[in-house]
Amino acid sequence: YRLSPEHPFPTQWEDCLTATVHFMKHAEEHGVDPSQIVIGGDSAGGNFATVITQELLRRPGLPKLRGQVLIYPGVQALDFNLPSYQQNAAIPILFQESVVFYGLKFLLRDSSLTNDILRGSHVPDEFRQKYEKWLSVDNIPEQFKRRGYQRRPLGPYKAEVHHQVPDLLTASFSSLLVEDELLRRFPETFIASCEYDVLRDDSLLYKKRLEDNGVKVRWFHATQGFHGIINLCYMNIVRFPDGVEILEKASEFIRDL
Repeated sequence: YRLSPEHPFPTQWEDCLTATVHFMKHAEEHGVDPSQIVIGGDSAGGNFATVITQELLRRPGLPKLRGQVLIYPGVQALDFNLPSYQQNAAIPILFQESVVFYGLKFLLRDSSLTNDILRGSHVPDEFRQKYEKWLSVDNIPEQFKRRGYQRRPLGPYKAEVHHQVPDLLTASFSSLLVEDELLRRFPETFIASCEYDVLRDDSLLYKKRLEDNGVKVRWFHATQGFHGIINLCYMNIVRFPDGVEILEKASEFIRDL
């Protein structure tokens, strides 16, 4: 996909959507059964996959996706103080502050907004009330809180901050916010999360939302994993077994569909 800053958001997922729709319409020309198409990605690619799934469901005349494969996706930009963001704030390769910094660069916004967004001051009161049920730390299993964290309510709302980054709170950026009616139509999904990843709890919350809406989910949690591990699992000098296992579990999920 075309890159920022020359091509601002939402060019990136729109490019992925264009390619996906083209492939789905011409799948048989490539020897592919159109009823067996799986979409997937890791990190930002996982986010794009969830957004494209939404968009495909809104378009009549296309084959139904058979599955989603999501490897440590980022799916929400409301609360950057969930337990995993606190516990793994300084663990490479993705830091708590970096998530917001990169998001602002992606949206071509000033990085001086980082601290306010980390505090949640970009989230209007009506959003807090509406989405608390989906973002509550009570939805995160207790086993993931044992390394310690502090409950931190969102900071005071600042309209001037929100008005600069309204895209952060749309379902085309924060796909955890998809309404139930659409989510119920999502395909079977594989989700991989990593213990030492700020985005871990994004995966846990998204998994719960899918399951609460009747979507079948297969989940694998890499207990020694970190963000970006699948890109490093076949290095000659250092080998990360958890990265290999994520890829094996994803492949197993696809074969079993």
